[in-house]
Amino acid sequence: MTSIHKYLLQAMDNYPYNLEDTLESLDFALSYDENNTMVLCLYGRMYAEQLQQYEEAKACFQKALSINVNAIEIYPYYIETLLFNEDFEEAEKLIAFALTVKGIRKIDIKWREVLLYEMRTDLENALQLAKQLKLYTFDSGWNGTIRETIKRLKQKIKIVYGEDDTEKPEKNTAKKK
Repeated sequence: MTSIHKYLLQAMDNYPYNLEDTLESLDFALSYDENNTMVLCLYGRMYAEQLQQYEEAKACFQKALSINVNAIEIYPYYIETLLFNEDFEEAEKLIAFALTVKGIRKIDIKWREVLLYEMRTDLENALQLAKQLKLYTFDSGWNGTIRETIKRLKQKIKIVYGEDDTEKPEKNTAKKK
């Protein structure tokens, strides 16, 4: 194991509970290899998740993907950053591309696709996609997340269309109240 791996593992172990030590370890790792995609990914996550500096986060993710387009660890966090920054069209394109990358965990990407539709308030499509998420899981670890996502979407649909399902207009022709 090289020094960069030692510092990267320290950073991963510290994140997100000890940000100061995370940053110190990342800085050491970056001094060994400024093009390490995992280091750049964790930097991007810190910018997005802790500082809400989405443009800086996007720059880290973009740099990492320009180094290695097959760096599968980047896509879920980059997509999430795009969603929180309301870059929906860019997120949609990245989701489509990420699903073609060999070795990527499709559930990580498909769940974020559900979030994309939910954030666009296309709740019916989000619900349809959420119901299909189990097709992409190979253990029970996602069951709670999928169940809660479906429940949340159904509650939002009830709020938008009212409690009485008979008043619900046809799909994609609904006007919000």
